[in-house]
Amino acid sequence: MPAYEIDGVVPVVDPTAFVHETASLIGDVIIGPGCYIGPFASLRGDFGRIVVGEESNVQDSCTLHVFPGADTVLAPHSHVGHGAILHGCRIGSYALIGMGAVILDGAEVGEDALVGAGAVVTAGTRIPAATMALGSPARVVKELDVQTLEWKRNGVGVYADLAQRSLGSLRRATPLTAVPADRSRVSTSREVSRPLHETRSGDHET
Repeated sequence: MPAYEIDGVVPVVDPTAFVHETASLIGDVIIGPGCYIGPFASLRGDFGRIVVGEESNVQDSCTLHVFPGADTVLAPHSHVGHGAILHGCRIGSYALIGMGAVILDGAEVGEDALVGAGAVVTAGTRIPAATMALGSPARVVKELDVQTLEWKRNGVGVYADLAQRSLGSLRRATPLTAVPADRSRVSTSREVSRPLHETRSGDHET
């Protein structure tokens, strides 16, 4: 992975974490045990500190940054979807940040909360624990039920497993020129995780 020191401060990555080779870590970045940092994620600790807690995941093309002297902190088991932007904020354990969401300076997302895809949590906003926030600016729309909380926590486990699968088996490869007749599938099946709207047995989640 590209890792860069600045002002003599070097990123720290726990040996049990997986950081994709295209992700970029700069300066005061601390990646905890069992984390997954996806392709093209950018974690820039050149103004302040970025902490990614144990078994958290920061997925493809996410950006984490801060204003000078501030921190961005992901508590253990945080779940940050593809393309999200986190800037000088704090994310609680088992919170899920949806794809393309933006969390701005001084915002706090509580434990087990869910910020919907594309939402913008404006500076200084607090999203309470175990609630869903949608929109731009993001507003709390409801408390999360037990089924949603369980589904969301399962997703954290899926990515913790992916970190270990990636450490053990992800390698550069030369693409094949044709599909083999006996082509296998990757080991993560539909039994591991399904979309929430399917999991809810006919109910629909916004």
